[in-house]
Amino acid sequence: MSQTLRIYNTLAREKQEFRPLDASNVRMYVCGPTVYDYAHIGNARPLIVFDVLYRLLRHHYGADHVTYVRNITDVDDKINARAAERGISIRELTEETNRVFQEDVRALGCLEPTVQPRATEHIAEMISIIERLIASRHAYAADGHVLFDVPSMKDYGRLSRRSLDEMLAGARVDVAPYKRGDMDFVLWKPSKENEPGWDSPWGRGRPGWHIECSAMSWKHLGETFDIHGGGIDLVFPHHENEIAQSRCAFDHDVMANYWMHNGFLQVEGEKMSKSLGNFVTIHELLHTEKFGGRKWPGEVLRLAMLRTHYRQPIDWTVKALEEAETSLRRWAEFIEAGETTGDSGDFFGQFVGALKDDLNTPLAMSFLHSVFDPRLLDDALMLVGIDARSYVQWIERETRRGVDAAAIGALINARLAARAAKDWAESDRIRDELAAMGIALKDNKDGTTTWEVKR
Repeated sequence: MSQTLRIYNTLAREKQEFRPLDASNVRMYVCGPTVYDYAHIGNARPLIVFDVLYRLLRHHYGADHVTYVRNITDVDDKINARAAERGISIRELTEETNRVFQEDVRALGCLEPTVQPRATEHIAEMISIIERLIASRHAYAADGHVLFDVPSMKDYGRLSRRSLDEMLAGARVDVAPYKRGDMDFVLWKPSKENEPGWDSPWGRGRPGWHIECSAMSWKHLGETFDIHGGGIDLVFPHHENEIAQSRCAFDHDVMANYWMHNGFLQVEGEKMSKSLGNFVTIHELLHTEKFGGRKWPGEVLRLAMLRTHYRQPIDWTVKALEEAETSLRRWAEFIEAGETTGDSGDFFGQFVGALKDDLNTPLAMSFLHSVFDPRLLDDALMLVGIDARSYVQWIERETRRGVDAAAIGALINARLAARAAKDWAESDRIRDELAAMGIALKDNKDGTTTWEVKR
C-alpha cells in the first residue's frame, strides 16, 4: 500500500497528494468550540478526526515538525445570551465551559494542540486585518459597523461552489440600511454597554465571527498555511468568509492549500436536536447514563467514531457503541495477555497506508482483526489515539465503584490466613462469600491475590 499521504481537498473536490509548504513545519488550523455550552457528540467528530490527522502528520514528518492550532471562541452573541440567561458573568461562563471541554477532549484521547488561542486575546490582529481590508477597498465602515464588500472579490464562493441564491439563503442574510449588498458580512459591530467591547478606529465594539479565525490562523500559522479543517456545516458561510478575509487582506490566491471537512452526524437515525430529545453531549456520554442506560469510556466513543470514514455521514447508535466496545475489549485482552500467536506480515505498513489514504480509518480498523502480535496491535491503536490499557483501567474503576474495597481486602486477607493454616474449608467458604458479592479472585504465583467485580 502506498505511503504517500493523500487527502480529499474540498477546495479542489478531489483527493490530492499532500505537499506541505515547509516539511519542517507542517501547519494545520481547525475551528474549535464556542464556549457557551457543553460540546455535543457532533462536535466530537472533528476533534477526533483532526487529532488522528495530527498524530499521522507527527508520525510521518516528526513530532517537532507539525504545528496544530485549534481555537477557542470566547466572544460571541450566543455566549452573551447564555451568560445573561444564567445570571453569571461572560468570563465565568467561558471559563467553566472551557474547563469541561478540555476534560472531555482529554477523555476522548485527543492530544493537546500546539496552540489553543482565544479569540479575546487576538483583538489587535483582528483590527489589523480589518484595516488592511478597508485600505484595499474590500471592506467599508458604516454606522459603527465594518462590513466585507463581497462583490469586491471576483471569485468569492470558490470553496462552497454555490449559486448566489443558495449563498443568500445559506448566509441567513441580515437586512440593514448600512449594507451596500445583501451578501456583505460583518467584520466589526458596535457593542452595547452590557456587552463585551474593545476600542477600535470605528468605536467601541466587538468582532464578527469569521474574522476571529482569520486573525488567529494568521498570528500562529502565517498568511498562508497547509491544512484548514472543520465540520461540513462550516464550509459556508464561515470558511468561505475566512478565505475572503484572509486572501483579500494579504493578497494571496489561497488561505490554506488543503481544506478538509468531516461529514454530518445523526443520532439513532434522526437529526440530533433538543426538541427530539436526542441531543447528547460528550460530557453526558462520559459521565451519565443518558445514552443506552450507561456511561461510555472515551476509548469506545473514539473507536465508534473511527469505524466510519470521516467524510461520510455517521449514525450514532447504542448498537455501534456496543460493537466498538466488543472489539476493544477483545483487543485489550490480547494486549494484556502479551502472547504473539502468529505472523502479522506487513500489518503495520498496511495500517499506516490506510490512514495515509485520506484517513481511511474503517480500512485501518479492519486490519486490527488479523494482527497476531500484541505489541503491533498496541502500537497501531496508539497511533490513532486509542489506549487499550486506559480502557481496562476505566472498566476497573467503574466496576469497583460503590464496592467496599476495605471489606473485600479484609476477607481476602482472612482467606490467605486460612490457606496458610491449611484450613481449606474456611478458605473455600470465604471465596464463596466473595463470589456471592460478585467478586472474582485470581490467585497469583507469588502468593498474592487480586480481585475484580463480575457484573
